[in-house]
Amino acid sequence: MRIVVGITGASGTIYGIRLLEALKKSDVETHLIMSNWALENLKLETDYSLENVKKLAFKYYASKDLGAAVSSGSFRTDGMVVIPCSMKTLAAIAHGYSDSLIQRAADVTMKERRKLILVPRETPLSSIHLENMLKLSRLGVVIMPPMPAFYHKPKDIIDIVDHLVARILDQLKIEHQLSSRWGE
Repeated sequence: MRIVVGITGASGTIYGIRLLEALKKSDVETHLIMSNWALENLKLETDYSLENVKKLAFKYYASKDLGAAVSSGSFRTDGMVVIPCSMKTLAAIAHGYSDSLIQRAADVTMKERRKLILVPRETPLSSIHLENMLKLSRLGVVIMPPMPAFYHKPKDIIDIVDHLVARILDQLKIEHQLSSRWGE
């Protein structure tokens, strides 16, 4: 399986990192793109270095490398996850504006009718944000805001993060042991 992972500058870089860790554990080939602001948030929000994060991916691409393999529909993937997804990136995707590699790879994912999952990280949401999400949802994009659940009795922040990552893995039909399921 081959998945493109985009990490944007929205707060919540740890979500993208934990997804990369889970995909690596599942032997999924990941193609990682991080925006310039994601690189800043990596420093602000985590103790991970860029080199550590790059090691979690099969291949890393610069944000402005619009000639990268993932920018072409002929490069086959099983889908893409943008986690976290800034409202700027979400708006660009909703309107077909591909100014960065994350936006272009998402555009390619949609045009090729592959699974695209966006994890928008913003609150409160404006009407424009909601309209963009609705537009994308109607086009088949999965919108998964990181809304914590507590039925699994999380012990720390990583338990909360992993619960969302588990739901993403479910969407991608990847087996995992990250969190318990309701009733199990």
